[in-house]
Amino acid sequence: MAKDKLIGVDLGGTTIKFAILTDQGEIQQKWSIKTNILDDGAHIVPDIVESINHHLDLYQLDKERIIGIGMGTPGTVNRETGTVTGAFNLNWKTEQPVKADIEAGTGFTLTIDNDANSAALGEAWKGAGNNDDEVSFITLGTGVGGGLLANGQLIHGTVGAGGEVGHMIVEPDGYLCTCGNRGCLEQYASATGVVHLAQNIAEEYVGSSKLKKMIDNGEEVTSKIVFDLAKQGDFLANKVVDKVAYYLGYATATMSNILNPSAVVIGGGVAAAGEFLRARVEEHWTKFAFPTVRHSTRVKLAELGNDAGVIGAASLARITAQYDYK
Repeated sequence: MAKDKLIGVDLGGTTIKFAILTDQGEIQQKWSIKTNILDDGAHIVPDIVESINHHLDLYQLDKERIIGIGMGTPGTVNRETGTVTGAFNLNWKTEQPVKADIEAGTGFTLTIDNDANSAALGEAWKGAGNNDDEVSFITLGTGVGGGLLANGQLIHGTVGAGGEVGHMIVEPDGYLCTCGNRGCLEQYASATGVVHLAQNIAEEYVGSSKLKKMIDNGEEVTSKIVFDLAKQGDFLANKVVDKVAYYLGYATATMSNILNPSAVVIGGGVAAAGEFLRARVEEHWTKFAFPTVRHSTRVKLAELGNDAGVIGAASLARITAQYDYK
């Protein structure tokens, strides 16, 4: 019987997403379960095993057809041992033997990587990357993450810190980052960073602005509110968006000048602002990009939405089946 199915798992702090895909990356079934982080996250891996086995039975899918399982996870992944450390949003306080436990529970080979890397693979394979070997991905959410593909392979670096694009310094001696450095991109282009910028710029702004009134009145302000107000013409909100776009343009141009990908793909919740944000980022990117890069790399929006993680995870399993995963 031909092996022609992949299983993708996207492990998040609130939800675990699953999908069964063809070997060509087409989703055939998908489902999700809540992430149970109680008891130091001890239920997470058993829940994944049980859910996979249950759904294979439910769909009457012969296990002989499964090529393997791929999984994206928060935290630091040791790809050789298949262990995960530092996934604090999962309540995993110690090193977790994820690969060994899932393989023992399902009987399938598991390939595991960081969740941002998995999303990058998904966009590169079936999304905005158009299955190109040279794609850079940046995701703007609560933090800023990324994944960099060169020669068709993810750049991991010596100890797995390759692709930490959120910690590029874009403002020397700027806002203090959770990593301990100052001026990281994450502090300016994440959802929380956008709000921080808005609050700081509002302090010096004396004109009329709904955004300023909200901040001065102590109302809740989110990155979505900032972008929505900017689209409505709010002057202060547009100043904030311009500043965010400047930092993103600077950072993505730096990535582009080093790697010269076919595309820099912007995804994540903040990128839901769409073309309104992308066009402004590209405007700044054009100023900072090396001339040859300017004419060969494109700044694009992610296309897969919430499916990027499971598709990319499935791609991990696909790559492992084809090559040694490096």
